[in-house]
Amino acid sequence: MSRFIADTWFAVIAVLADVATAFCSIYLAVYIRFRTGWFEIPFGVPESPYDGYWKLASIAALLTYGILRSLRLYRRPQRGSFHGHIPRLVRGVMLVTFGLLIILSVWRNYTNLSSGVVVIYFFVFSVTLLLERGILFRLEIIASRKALPENCVLMIGTDATAARLARCFAKDSRLRVRVSGFLRSTPNEKPDETISPDSILGDAKDFSKIRENTPNVVQVIVTNTPDDSQLLYQIATECEQHFIRFNAVPTLFHILTANVEVETIDDIPLLGLRISPLDKLGNRIVKRIEDICGALIGLLVSAPILLVLAILIRRESPGPIFYGQVRTGYGNKPFTIWKLRSMRQNAESDSGAVFAAENDPRRTKIGAFMREHNLDELPQFWNVLKGDMSLVGPRPERPEFVCQFSADINHYMRRHNCLPGITGWAQVHGLRGNTSISDRLHADLWYMENWSLSLDFKILLRTLFAVKNAY
Repeated sequence: MSRFIADTWFAVIAVLADVATAFCSIYLAVYIRFRTGWFEIPFGVPESPYDGYWKLASIAALLTYGILRSLRLYRRPQRGSFHGHIPRLVRGVMLVTFGLLIILSVWRNYTNLSSGVVVIYFFVFSVTLLLERGILFRLEIIASRKALPENCVLMIGTDATAARLARCFAKDSRLRVRVSGFLRSTPNEKPDETISPDSILGDAKDFSKIRENTPNVVQVIVTNTPDDSQLLYQIATECEQHFIRFNAVPTLFHILTANVEVETIDDIPLLGLRISPLDKLGNRIVKRIEDICGALIGLLVSAPILLVLAILIRRESPGPIFYGQVRTGYGNKPFTIWKLRSMRQNAESDSGAVFAAENDPRRTKIGAFMREHNLDELPQFWNVLKGDMSLVGPRPERPEFVCQFSADINHYMRRHNCLPGITGWAQVHGLRGNTSISDRLHADLWYMENWSLSLDFKILLRTLFAVKNAY
């Protein structure tokens, strides 16, 4: 089965399952409201409590389809992990419930349906939808792994971008494609070191011959544009004639990593950089409100934990409980970040500024435990409340490292266009400690370009389980 047919079927099944779950959840909410005895019924239990609720259930099913579709929850193939979809699913349930409450308030004089059922419905539908979607998510992965990747992709270019795309195709079975081979964009193009020489089939100028000898090619992706623009036009035309999907990575991608958008003026497409959501004043205000509320709650909840950890730190090792360190923040301005001391006193007196390593001998016993569970970061709620940091954002680096990385890595300083965070997109993907700075930068810039309040909540939720490379 082709990828496109499989994706269509998966989307249809998801729609039917969601609609059925929404419909049945109304009746489950009615049962909980009137039949379990858990709630006091002021006017007594109706003789036929389920009568008339088929109308409300039908409306709930229709609202579910429309809202989840607007939240792009029927797009296939699904990408990422299941818990990454949870915030949007919960948001969808909230919107459906809110819609039902509005409809009931309008119908108040024409129906005796209970608004209490709708309130219970929110919790019932949240649980049932997450269970249903979790099962479907797993089934889609299993089906994709068992299916043969019959759809083949030819890559024109042997650069790092081509290698990265190939790894993505190989890693995610839901894409249902495999890379048949690579073509050099120019005869003297130097291949990325991760691309096997055996997978390089020839040069772009030999595209026609190579395509004929490569079965089941459904897509051609150009990652490194050939010098000859006429050759690129010929390849695109040949793809069109043979019903092969043609895609090209914009040259701008190699210059800047930001998202791009297309603007059309009199049928002439203009490629430009998309404005970051955090460049808008309204979004900054919302994020600051989120930070203040989160920091106050964090300080309140963590106070007893901090007290216990402070006693354990003082008992094990002489020295201060809190450790202040200069980091680089928004606008490249330095600030003092606060942490619970997890290493012996004067740990860097001999080595200078270095990254923490796995099984770092400088750590204390309680310090190793705190780092493994991210507890040493708790005092940074104070940094958030002061405005030096945000709950979510790129992790702040020390000035010594910023000078080094900005000289070695292009666009590194762009990560200082927003407040640094206690946690971030890079951290929940294990990109912390002594890991690739380039990969970490790419994750940080992706977060800045795709920021939303729900993304922040998603990262905060995943931080509770993010222990990879926590040392």
